[in-house]
Amino acid sequence: MRNWPPIQRIAIIGFGEVGAIFGSDLAKQGIEVSAFDILLASRRHRQEMLSKARSCRVKTEVDLSECVRGAEVVISAVTASSALEVAKKVSPLLERGQIFLDINSVSPETKRSAAHYVQRNQGHFVEAAVMDPVPRHRLKVPILLGGSFAAEASERLRSIGMKVTALSDRIGIASAVKMCRSVMIKGLEALTVECLLAARQYGAEDAVLESLAATYPSMGWKEHLPDYLISRVAEHGRRRAAEMREVAEAVKRVGIEPTMALAIRRRQAGLVVEMAKKKIRFEATKPFSWRSLADALVRGAPHRSSRK
Repeated sequence: MRNWPPIQRIAIIGFGEVGAIFGSDLAKQGIEVSAFDILLASRRHRQEMLSKARSCRVKTEVDLSECVRGAEVVISAVTASSALEVAKKVSPLLERGQIFLDINSVSPETKRSAAHYVQRNQGHFVEAAVMDPVPRHRLKVPILLGGSFAAEASERLRSIGMKVTALSDRIGIASAVKMCRSVMIKGLEALTVECLLAARQYGAEDAVLESLAATYPSMGWKEHLPDYLISRVAEHGRRRAAEMREVAEAVKRVGIEPTMALAIRRRQAGLVVEMAKKKIRFEATKPFSWRSLADALVRGAPHRSSRK
Protein backbone atom coordinates (compact mmCIF):
# COMPACT_ATOMS: atom_id res chain seq x y z
CA MET A 1 0.00 0.00 0.00
CA ARG A 2 1.43 3.33 -1.07
CA ASN A 3 1.62 6.20 1.40
CA TRP A 4 -0.48 8.74 -0.50
CA PRO A 5 -0.52 12.41 0.54
CA PRO A 6 -3.78 13.46 2.22
CA ILE A 7 -6.59 14.71 0.02
CA GLN A 8 -7.01 18.41 0.64
CA ARG A 9 -9.34 19.56 -2.12
CA ILE A 10 -12.27 17.93 -3.92
CA ALA A 11 -14.38 19.30 -6.77
CA ILE A 12 -17.99 18.20 -7.24
CA ILE A 13 -19.75 18.66 -10.57
CA GLY A 14 -23.48 18.49 -10.03
CA PHE A 15 -24.72 19.84 -6.69
CA GLY A 16 -27.98 17.94 -6.38
CA GLU A 17 -28.90 15.56 -3.58
CA VAL A 18 -25.80 13.39 -3.84
CA GLY A 19 -23.40 16.28 -4.47
CA ALA A 20 -24.70 18.18 -1.46
CA ILE A 21 -24.48 15.18 0.88
CA PHE A 22 -20.96 14.31 -0.20
CA GLY A 23 -19.91 17.96 -0.12
CA SER A 24 -21.23 18.49 3.39
CA ASP A 25 -19.62 15.33 4.80
CA LEU A 26 -16.28 16.07 3.14
CA ALA A 27 -16.25 19.69 4.30
CA LYS A 28 -16.85 18.55 7.89
CA GLN A 29 -13.47 16.80 7.69
CA GLY A 30 -11.73 20.04 6.83
CA ILE A 31 -11.42 19.22 3.12
CA GLU A 32 -11.85 22.17 0.80
CA VAL A 33 -14.83 21.44 -1.45
CA SER A 34 -15.81 23.37 -4.56
CA ALA A 35 -18.99 22.75 -6.55
CA PHE A 36 -20.17 23.52 -10.05
CA ASP A 37 -23.78 23.18 -11.19
CA ILE A 38 -25.56 24.60 -14.23
CA LEU A 39 -28.35 25.82 -11.94
CA LEU A 40 -25.92 28.37 -10.50
CA ALA A 41 -26.39 30.28 -13.74
CA SER A 42 -30.17 30.15 -13.43
CA ARG A 43 -31.95 33.22 -12.07
CA ARG A 44 -34.70 31.02 -10.73
CA HIS A 45 -32.47 28.57 -8.87
CA ARG A 46 -29.26 30.45 -8.13
CA GLN A 47 -30.14 31.74 -4.65
CA GLU A 48 -31.44 28.35 -3.57
CA MET A 49 -28.21 26.70 -4.75
CA LEU A 50 -26.04 29.29 -3.01
CA SER A 51 -27.97 28.85 0.23
CA LYS A 52 -27.57 25.08 0.05
CA ALA A 53 -23.85 25.42 -0.59
CA ARG A 54 -23.42 27.77 2.38
CA SER A 55 -25.21 25.33 4.68
CA CYS A 56 -22.88 22.56 3.43
CA ARG A 57 -19.79 24.81 3.79
CA VAL A 58 -19.03 24.29 0.11
CA LYS A 59 -17.60 26.94 -2.21
CA THR A 60 -19.49 27.40 -5.48
CA GLU A 61 -17.92 28.18 -8.84
CA VAL A 62 -19.65 29.40 -11.99
CA ASP A 63 -16.57 28.52 -14.04
CA LEU A 64 -15.89 24.81 -14.50
CA SER A 65 -12.14 25.24 -14.85
CA GLU A 66 -11.95 27.11 -11.54
CA CYS A 67 -13.99 24.40 -9.84
CA VAL A 68 -11.63 21.57 -10.80
CA ARG A 69 -8.36 23.49 -10.51
CA GLY A 70 -6.07 21.96 -7.87
CA ALA A 71 -8.53 19.27 -6.77
CA GLU A 72 -7.02 15.85 -6.16
CA VAL A 73 -10.43 14.29 -6.88
CA VAL A 74 -13.16 15.51 -9.23
CA ILE A 75 -16.53 13.86 -8.60
CA SER A 76 -19.07 13.84 -11.43
CA ALA A 77 -22.56 13.58 -9.90
CA VAL A 78 -24.88 14.76 -12.66
CA THR A 79 -27.91 13.31 -14.43
CA ALA A 80 -27.47 10.23 -16.59
CA SER A 81 -28.18 12.27 -19.72
CA SER A 82 -25.41 14.76 -18.87
CA ALA A 83 -22.69 12.33 -17.73
CA LEU A 84 -20.86 11.92 -21.05
CA GLU A 85 -21.00 15.62 -21.90
CA VAL A 86 -19.50 16.51 -18.52
CA ALA A 87 -16.62 14.09 -19.11
CA LYS A 88 -15.97 15.73 -22.49
CA LYS A 89 -15.95 19.23 -21.02
CA VAL A 90 -13.86 18.41 -17.98
CA SER A 91 -11.30 16.26 -19.79
CA PRO A 92 -9.07 19.06 -21.18
CA LEU A 93 -9.21 20.89 -17.82
CA LEU A 94 -7.72 18.07 -15.75
CA GLU A 95 -4.13 18.17 -14.61
CA ARG A 96 -1.87 15.13 -14.59
CA GLY A 97 -2.92 12.62 -11.95
CA GLN A 98 -6.26 14.17 -11.01
CA ILE A 99 -8.83 11.45 -10.28
CA PHE A 100 -12.10 11.83 -12.20
CA LEU A 101 -14.63 9.81 -10.20
CA ASP A 102 -17.73 9.16 -12.33
CA ILE A 103 -20.51 8.14 -9.94
CA ASN A 104 -23.33 8.58 -12.46
CA SER A 105 -25.82 5.78 -13.11
CA VAL A 106 -25.03 5.07 -16.76
CA SER A 107 -24.37 2.02 -18.92
CA PRO A 108 -20.97 0.33 -19.18
CA GLU A 109 -20.67 1.66 -22.74
CA THR A 110 -21.27 5.24 -21.58
CA LYS A 111 -18.65 4.77 -18.85
CA ARG A 112 -16.14 3.51 -21.38
CA SER A 113 -16.84 6.49 -23.65
CA ALA A 114 -16.37 8.90 -20.74
CA ALA A 115 -13.11 7.15 -19.82
CA HIS A 116 -11.87 7.59 -23.38
CA TYR A 117 -12.26 11.37 -23.18
CA VAL A 118 -10.71 11.71 -19.73
CA GLN A 119 -7.75 9.41 -20.25
CA ARG A 120 -6.72 10.71 -23.64
CA ASN A 121 -5.69 13.82 -21.76
CA GLN A 122 -4.14 13.72 -18.28
CA GLY A 123 -6.91 12.61 -15.95
CA HIS A 124 -7.24 9.29 -14.17
CA PHE A 125 -10.75 8.01 -14.92
CA VAL A 126 -12.36 5.88 -12.20
CA GLU A 127 -15.71 4.24 -12.75
CA ALA A 128 -17.91 4.29 -9.66
CA ALA A 129 -21.19 2.45 -9.11
CA VAL A 130 -23.21 3.60 -6.08
CA MET A 131 -24.92 0.51 -4.70
CA ASP A 132 -27.40 1.88 -2.15
CA PRO A 133 -29.37 5.11 -1.53
CA VAL A 134 -26.96 7.91 -0.62
CA PRO A 135 -29.29 9.66 1.89
CA ARG A 136 -29.36 6.48 4.01
CA HIS A 137 -25.57 6.04 4.20
CA ARG A 138 -24.24 9.47 3.20
CA LEU A 139 -20.49 9.42 2.50
CA LYS A 140 -20.27 5.78 3.61
CA VAL A 141 -22.62 4.50 0.90
CA PRO A 142 -21.17 1.32 -0.66
CA ILE A 143 -19.47 2.12 -3.99
CA LEU A 144 -17.83 -0.26 -6.47
CA LEU A 145 -14.86 1.08 -8.45
CA GLY A 146 -13.51 0.07 -11.83
CA GLY A 147 -10.66 0.89 -14.17
CA SER A 148 -6.88 0.82 -14.17
CA PHE A 149 -6.79 3.48 -11.42
CA ALA A 150 -9.44 1.84 -9.23
CA ALA A 151 -6.99 0.37 -6.69
CA GLU A 152 -5.19 3.69 -6.24
CA ALA A 153 -8.49 5.57 -5.91
CA SER A 154 -9.80 3.01 -3.43
CA GLU A 155 -6.90 3.60 -1.04
CA ARG A 156 -7.17 7.36 -1.28
CA LEU A 157 -10.96 7.54 -0.96
CA ARG A 158 -11.05 5.17 2.02
CA SER A 159 -8.67 7.55 3.78
CA ILE A 160 -11.42 10.21 3.76
CA GLY A 161 -14.12 7.86 5.03
CA MET A 162 -15.68 6.60 1.80
CA LYS A 163 -16.78 2.94 1.65
CA VAL A 164 -15.32 1.97 -1.71
CA THR A 165 -14.21 -1.36 -3.17
CA ALA A 166 -11.99 -1.80 -6.22
CA LEU A 167 -13.96 -4.40 -8.16
CA SER A 168 -12.10 -4.62 -11.47
CA ASP A 169 -9.34 -3.00 -13.48
CA ARG A 170 -11.73 -3.00 -16.46
CA ILE A 171 -14.15 -0.16 -17.12
CA GLY A 172 -17.75 -1.37 -17.29
CA ILE A 173 -17.88 -4.22 -14.78
CA ALA A 174 -18.93 -2.08 -11.81
CA SER A 175 -21.58 -0.34 -13.91
CA ALA A 176 -22.87 -3.68 -15.16
CA VAL A 177 -23.42 -4.71 -11.53
CA LYS A 178 -25.30 -1.46 -10.93
CA MET A 179 -27.38 -1.71 -14.12
CA CYS A 180 -28.41 -5.32 -13.60
CA ARG A 181 -29.26 -4.66 -9.97
CA SER A 182 -31.41 -1.68 -11.01
CA VAL A 183 -33.71 -3.95 -13.00
CA MET A 184 -34.61 -5.59 -9.69
CA ILE A 185 -34.53 -2.56 -7.33
CA LYS A 186 -36.25 0.00 -9.57
CA GLY A 187 -38.51 -2.79 -10.80
CA LEU A 188 -39.69 -3.54 -7.27
CA GLU A 189 -40.49 0.16 -6.84
CA ALA A 190 -42.44 0.24 -10.11
CA LEU A 191 -44.32 -2.96 -9.28
CA THR A 192 -45.29 -1.57 -5.88
CA VAL A 193 -46.63 1.63 -7.43
CA GLU A 194 -48.82 -0.25 -9.90
CA CYS A 195 -49.90 -2.92 -7.44
CA LEU A 196 -50.88 -0.71 -4.53
CA LEU A 197 -52.35 2.26 -6.41
CA ALA A 198 -54.71 -0.15 -8.17
CA ALA A 199 -55.47 -2.05 -4.95
CA ARG A 200 -56.31 1.21 -3.18
CA GLN A 201 -58.96 2.06 -5.76
CA TYR A 202 -60.58 -1.35 -5.31
CA GLY A 203 -60.45 -1.02 -1.53
CA ALA A 204 -58.30 -4.15 -1.48
CA GLU A 205 -54.98 -2.77 -0.29
CA ASP A 206 -55.07 -4.20 3.23
CA ALA A 207 -55.74 -7.72 1.96
CA VAL A 208 -53.03 -7.35 -0.70
CA LEU A 209 -50.48 -6.19 1.87
CA GLU A 210 -51.54 -9.00 4.22
CA SER A 211 -50.90 -11.52 1.45
CA LEU A 212 -47.54 -10.01 0.52
CA ALA A 213 -46.48 -10.01 4.17
CA ALA A 214 -47.44 -13.69 4.49
CA THR A 215 -45.43 -14.57 1.38
CA TYR A 216 -42.41 -12.40 2.20
CA PRO A 217 -42.59 -11.93 5.99
CA SER A 218 -39.16 -10.31 6.41
CA MET A 219 -39.60 -7.48 3.90
CA GLY A 220 -41.91 -5.17 5.87
CA TRP A 221 -44.95 -5.04 3.60
CA LYS A 222 -47.25 -4.17 6.51
CA GLU A 223 -44.75 -1.69 7.92
CA HIS A 224 -42.52 0.89 6.25
CA LEU A 225 -41.74 -0.77 2.92
CA PRO A 226 -44.68 0.41 0.75
CA ASP A 227 -44.24 4.04 1.81
CA TYR A 228 -40.50 3.84 1.23
CA LEU A 229 -40.68 2.24 -2.22
CA ILE A 230 -43.38 4.54 -3.57
CA SER A 231 -41.78 7.63 -2.03
CA ARG A 232 -38.57 6.89 -3.98
CA VAL A 233 -40.53 7.00 -7.22
CA ALA A 234 -42.52 10.09 -6.21
CA GLU A 235 -39.31 11.92 -5.34
CA HIS A 236 -36.88 10.59 -7.95
CA GLY A 237 -39.00 9.02 -10.69
CA ARG A 238 -37.74 11.30 -13.42
CA ARG A 239 -34.10 10.62 -12.57
CA ARG A 240 -34.76 6.90 -12.17
CA ALA A 241 -36.43 6.80 -15.58
CA ALA A 242 -33.28 8.29 -17.11
CA GLU A 243 -31.22 5.61 -15.37
CA MET A 244 -33.52 2.88 -16.69
CA ARG A 245 -32.90 4.14 -20.21
CA GLU A 246 -29.22 3.41 -19.59
CA VAL A 247 -30.14 0.03 -18.11
CA ALA A 248 -32.16 -0.83 -21.22
CA GLU A 249 -29.18 0.07 -23.39
CA ALA A 250 -26.87 -2.11 -21.29
CA VAL A 251 -29.24 -5.09 -21.39
CA LYS A 252 -29.84 -4.77 -25.14
CA ARG A 253 -26.13 -4.53 -25.87
CA VAL A 254 -25.60 -8.11 -24.65
CA GLY A 255 -28.45 -9.44 -26.78
CA ILE A 256 -31.27 -9.48 -24.22
CA GLU A 257 -34.53 -7.70 -25.00
CA PRO A 258 -34.97 -5.01 -22.28
CA THR A 259 -38.67 -5.69 -21.79
CA MET A 260 -38.68 -5.09 -18.06
CA ALA A 261 -36.23 -2.17 -18.11
CA LEU A 262 -38.39 -0.23 -20.57
CA ALA A 263 -41.58 -0.97 -18.65
CA ILE A 264 -39.95 0.13 -15.40
CA ARG A 265 -38.85 3.33 -17.08
CA ARG A 266 -42.42 4.10 -18.16
CA ARG A 267 -43.86 3.41 -14.71
CA GLN A 268 -41.18 5.46 -12.89
CA ALA A 269 -41.65 8.45 -15.21
CA GLY A 270 -45.41 7.98 -15.37
CA LEU A 271 -46.00 8.57 -11.67
CA VAL A 272 -44.17 11.90 -11.57
CA VAL A 273 -45.87 13.03 -14.80
CA GLU A 274 -49.27 12.22 -13.29
CA MET A 275 -48.33 14.01 -10.07
CA ALA A 276 -47.38 17.11 -12.06
CA LYS A 277 -50.69 17.04 -13.94
CA LYS A 278 -52.60 16.88 -10.66
CA LYS A 279 -50.34 19.54 -9.08
CA ILE A 280 -49.09 17.14 -6.43
CA ARG A 281 -45.73 18.15 -5.02
CA PHE A 282 -43.33 15.92 -3.14
CA GLU A 283 -41.94 17.43 0.07
CA ALA A 284 -38.96 15.67 1.58
CA THR A 285 -39.35 17.24 5.03
CA LYS A 286 -42.74 15.73 5.93
CA PRO A 287 -44.05 12.17 6.46
CA PHE A 288 -45.02 10.35 3.28
CA SER A 289 -48.23 8.33 2.86
CA TRP A 290 -48.69 6.28 -0.29
CA ARG A 291 -52.42 6.04 0.50
CA SER A 292 -52.75 9.84 0.55
CA LEU A 293 -50.88 10.05 -2.72
CA ALA A 294 -53.12 7.41 -4.32
CA ASP A 295 -56.25 9.29 -3.20
CA ALA A 296 -54.91 12.63 -4.44
CA LEU A 297 -54.14 11.17 -7.84
CA VAL A 298 -57.77 10.08 -8.17
CA ARG A 299 -59.28 13.31 -6.80
CA GLY A 300 -57.01 15.55 -8.82
CA ALA A 301 -57.05 18.05 -5.99
CA PRO A 302 -53.88 19.96 -5.03
CA HIS A 303 -51.94 17.83 -2.54
CA ARG A 304 -48.46 17.85 -1.11
CA SER A 305 -46.74 14.49 -0.83
CA SER A 306 -43.77 14.13 1.46
CA ARG A 307 -41.28 11.60 2.68
CA LYS A 308 -41.21 9.72 5.96
